[in-house]
Amino acid sequence: MFKQEEFNKIKQKALENHIPIIMDDTLEKIKEIIDKENPKRILEIGTAVGYSAICFAICSKEAIIDTIELDENRANEAIENIKTLELNDRINVMLGDAVNILPNLKSGYDIIFIDAAKSKYSIFLDEGIKLVKKGGLILADNVLYKGYVMSDYNKHKQRTAVRHLREYIKEVTENPMFETEILEIGDGLAISKIN
Repeated sequence: MFKQEEFNKIKQKALENHIPIIMDDTLEKIKEIIDKENPKRILEIGTAVGYSAICFAICSKEAIIDTIELDENRANEAIENIKTLELNDRINVMLGDAVNILPNLKSGYDIIFIDAAKSKYSIFLDEGIKLVKKGGLILADNVLYKGYVMSDYNKHKQRTAVRHLREYIKEVTENPMFETEILEIGDGLAISKIN
């Protein structure tokens, strides 16, 4: 029996503590994708408190979700949240830097969801290509980054993140290996199908 009240508390606490969690409209789109693709294995890069991994597990009753988190406190909170909702048999939280973890994972993921350090999106993409099945999807959240990516934004504070996201978009839209759609929902969602 799904614990809706507990789930709502996880979301509320994350919002109150300004922990970045997936936006509702982005989540709706990903739910549609999960319904259509019926994935067996999902990889998430950037767990935070486990909210999106939990959402993916709720959407797909079968999928096994591996999720990577760099911050130990957040990873521990995610593990607790996942246990509370009795999803620990389907969601596996890995603690550490995705740059080091990804090369050691087994390929065969149906969907990879990137929602971590913006400056590493291209690295995550390169590793993700090796891990996703042919015909699988790589989803990248926040690719439009508050509108900065598609504007002439050049302020020092966010310049590196913006540059890396522009490089990511260029790669997934110009490389014939991908069929990419960039949606202006949430903070921008790139959906790349591997040809």
